[in-house]
Amino acid sequence: MASQSTDKVSIEPAEYRDPTLLLQTNTSPPSSIEEVPKEEEEVIDPKLDRRVKWKLDLFILPLMSSVYFFATMGKSDLSNAKIAGLSEELNLSPSDYSNAATVFLAATIVFQLPGTLLIRRIRPNRQFSGAMIVWGFLTAITLLVKNSGELLALRFLIGGAEAFIQGGVFYLSFWYQYSEYATRGAIVSSMSTIAGAFNGLIAYAITKDLDGANGWRAWRWIFLIEGIAPIAFSFIVLLLLPSSPSALTWGFSDEEKKHIMRRSARAHNTAEPRVKLNQIWRIMLDFHFWLFMLIACGGSFCQGSLSNFLPDIIAGFGYDDVNAQLFTTIVYVCGCVGILFFSRVADKTNARGLVLAISSVASIVGYAILIWVKQRNARFAATCLVAFGVYPNTVLSLTWAAMSFVGYTRRGSVLAFFNIFPHLFAISGTQAYQDPPYYSIGNAAALGMSILVFVSSIALKMYMVYMNKKKRENQFSQQATEQREKSIEEIGDHHPDFYYTS
Repeated sequence: MASQSTDKVSIEPAEYRDPTLLLQTNTSPPSSIEEVPKEEEEVIDPKLDRRVKWKLDLFILPLMSSVYFFATMGKSDLSNAKIAGLSEELNLSPSDYSNAATVFLAATIVFQLPGTLLIRRIRPNRQFSGAMIVWGFLTAITLLVKNSGELLALRFLIGGAEAFIQGGVFYLSFWYQYSEYATRGAIVSSMSTIAGAFNGLIAYAITKDLDGANGWRAWRWIFLIEGIAPIAFSFIVLLLLPSSPSALTWGFSDEEKKHIMRRSARAHNTAEPRVKLNQIWRIMLDFHFWLFMLIACGGSFCQGSLSNFLPDIIAGFGYDDVNAQLFTTIVYVCGCVGILFFSRVADKTNARGLVLAISSVASIVGYAILIWVKQRNARFAATCLVAFGVYPNTVLSLTWAAMSFVGYTRRGSVLAFFNIFPHLFAISGTQAYQDPPYYSIGNAAALGMSILVFVSSIALKMYMVYMNKKKRENQFSQQATEQREKSIEEIGDHHPDFYYTS
């Protein structure tokens, strides 16, 4: 733990005291770094570290990416079904469709906190695979709906089931250190765009070849196929996904397991799975929490509306319904490139706030073109630019928040709130897009939200710098000495030896 003597040199914000010491709960910390017992020091073997990272990437990333892939398919299949005969056969009005998209998000909000904070108690492999089975079954039986009321009920239940995989980014924080986090989160989150593109291809093929087969319109085939797929894959997740660093049972040597445990501790994780209820709401007293929420809410408004209305938006450019399905693929590919590019830059530069602000500039320019330009090709290019700037928001802000709030309950609650408050804005996004074919009102609202993301990102970066400056100035105060008697699990990122990444 940090020194309590005044002759100790203060550390810079980019550095961290050994988190394995900050996590201790004893009340007699060593008086200097040098007094730490030798067994608590670690000399990192570069070959061991590379091998462990490679094996973690091999074991975890493909499985978690697949979970998110199928979840996004379940979320966005409604938009593809809409122009594959769903609206005509069920006589859905624009408001009926908007309500169906809204209740999905409402259910995600309702079940978000338990879906995130119970992840260790239920165990990730059981929770994720169980959720996949439930929403896969509900998606498949959507082919039986006969009216808007039945559709609304099923979309609510599907959204509730999908809430239990939204703790995926929280799960990644058990395994990866801060310098690796955004890139891995980007790989998982990029599945949202790849799934959207894949949905477009599936819907294109189904609409072209299966519309009318077995007496079914294409939308029924879309729901059936995209419901069976996650059920089949859920059993692979159940059997192969490791639950936590302390629960590894196969695939890693004892030396590798110990190294993984130390890596997890360096990311301010503990083996304590109990939820401290008093910490859930206390995070709302922190100003930087609300800046994070502004960023997430603005991004969620744009991303939610784009995902739910993209095929319809492109159809409004003058393309027929079949080609509109195909053109959505190009837009989602642009979003995937944006996620991977900006996340890699964030990890390499560690300039989290600046990278987030720059990514929002692309969406600001794209929405401005959509509002003021009517030429079809220019509007399609602008939609690609919007996706390039909008989709990185989630992974950039989520991983930055995970670095900024530490302790199991504190970090888990923040990541859960990232899917509560922002989803309220996503709901408003689905309601704003009700003026086809140009959707001028919706695009204008999205432009305002993109500007909000830009301003909030810069403000949050400046606030983090200010907070680190205060910690350096007060490092050897009586208050800091008293706070060091508590563990980081108790007081989280308010610990005097924890510095924020800006």
